[in-house]
Order: sequence, then structure tokens, then C-alpha cells
Amino acid sequence: MMQYKRVGASGLRLPLVSLGFWHNFGDSARFSDIRDMVLGAFDLGITHFDLANVYGPPAGSAETNFGRVLREDLHAWRDHMVISTKAGHQMFPGPYGEWGSRKHLLASLDQSLKRLGVDYVDIFYSHRPDPETPLEETMGALAQAVKSGKALYAGISKYSPEDTKKAAGILRGMGVPLLIHQMRYNMFDRGPEQGLYDALREEGVGAIPFSPLAQGLLTDRYLSGIPADSRAAGASVFLTRDSITEDVLRRVRGLNELAADRGQTLAQMALAWLHRSPVTASVIVGASRLSQIRDAAGAQENLSFTEDELRRIDELTAQ
Repeated sequence: MMQYKRVGASGLRLPLVSLGFWHNFGDSARFSDIRDMVLGAFDLGITHFDLANVYGPPAGSAETNFGRVLREDLHAWRDHMVISTKAGHQMFPGPYGEWGSRKHLLASLDQSLKRLGVDYVDIFYSHRPDPETPLEETMGALAQAVKSGKALYAGISKYSPEDTKKAAGILRGMGVPLLIHQMRYNMFDRGPEQGLYDALREEGVGAIPFSPLAQGLLTDRYLSGIPADSRAAGASVFLTRDSITEDVLRRVRGLNELAADRGQTLAQMALAWLHRSPVTASVIVGASRLSQIRDAAGAQENLSFTEDELRRIDELTAQ
């Protein structure tokens, strides 16, 4: 049975592991593989599916493919799911295709609903802060999405601690609580520990980290070096060959040994580590095959850490 955690001060609960559609769910993937991963995840109790207007590739295709699975296989289970989507990164050229204007956010949400084939999404996010649009306008668009019934909850992604507090206050004044913040966070990227988690705790907002496995670095993928077919060996700008030094590999191997002592895979330990904070409501994992999702779901079997284990992890991941 999948475990669920309450999101901040809300009544919503999310599975400890959520399935993200950033890569491997667009038209470049086989639909049969997408279907197997979605249905397999749902059978494991993973009820939260995280999308965005730009996910694919190409942009929009992940929503279209998930909508097809929903229509053909899971339509009877819609009320058992949490479906989220986002707007803010560039979806199409021109002045209205990105950022945080009311025009972009609400138009993008309507487009997402059509691709998904649903009347509403459970969570609608501002995908990134807009340095030029007033925060009041961006939050106002999220509030309208909720009040119109096209979204049940409002979320933000990649906002600073200061802007997170401001956003929460603006939404609160509009009668729409800020539910959740989505940020990059893993053992090697500790940015959210520099004030963001404190802000979320103070505001009663839940956290849902993405990239919890550091683009695959916190798995058994790189224990023996850089495989020829890996992300780091390709053209990825998020995990490059140059960033995987022998010192990094030494640290990863040390983490893997610690995970084995805990009776876990490295990926499972990395996911469990993020749940050591009650602020973390769920973690978003990507996948290219169902076995990876099954492994991630197994993280819930050991969520506790000793002080010695946490100290060892800090030593191995100190930058």
C-alpha cells in the first residue's frame, strides 16, 4: 500500500512518490510504453501525475498522451487522481507564449484542459517567477483559475523564499491558499535548505521536490563510470560528462554502500531522505520504464534515518 502525506496545512494528501512527465512521455516515446508506466504507477498507488504545457517533446504531447490513457483506461478513476499542470516556460513564440501574465497563464490552462480531456486540473502552477509581471497579476491568474473551477489548488515553482512568502500572502488575501511549491532538491543540490523550507513551514505550504535523483546520478547508473547511453554521455545540459568527476563518483559509491546497509537501493534512499522533513509532501520521479517506478515506490519501506546515517550523507554530499 502506498503511503500518503498531507500537503502543508491543506486537506489534500499526496502519495510519497509522484510520477512526472517531463521526459519520456512525449511523441518520441512509444504510446504502449507510456500506457504501461501510467497504469503500472496507478496500480502501485501513485495517484499524482505531474505535467506541464511544455512537457513532451514536442511541447504539449505529454498532456495529449496522458489524456489518451485517461480516456481509454482510467476515466472511471478520475476522482482518485491528482492531475497537475503548469504554465510559464515558453510554449509558443510571441509575447503571450511564456512567463506569468494573466493572458498567458489562463490561455495556457484552457489549452492544457483540452489536451488532457478534463474539465479541471487538481493543481495549477506558475511554473517560474516572472521578473517583469507584477506578482499580484500572476497570483491573481492562479486565484481566478481556482475560483472558476478549472483548478482546485494553486501552486508555484522555483520561487525564492521571499517571493514565496509574498505569493502566499497575496493568494491568502484573495481567498485562495497557496497549496504547494515545486523546486529542484536532492542530496547534491541543497538550495531549498537556504530559507525556502523555512518559508514553506511558516506559510503552511507543502513542498514537492523535482529532480530528486539528480538526473540519475543518485542511482546505480553511474557506479562504474559514465555509460555510453546515459544522459551524461549525451547532450543534456542538466547532467554533463564534465560534472561527473572521480570525486563525485567516489561520493556516489559511498552513498550506495550506505543505502545497501539500509536495505535499499541508492534511488530509494535518496527519495526517503527528502521525506525526512514533514514539509515534503511528495517527490516527483521521472521514468523511462516501469521497473524504475516500482523501485521508487519501494522507498517508503524505510523512511527513518539515524543521526549517524544523516551525518554520513552530509559528509558524502558536501560541496
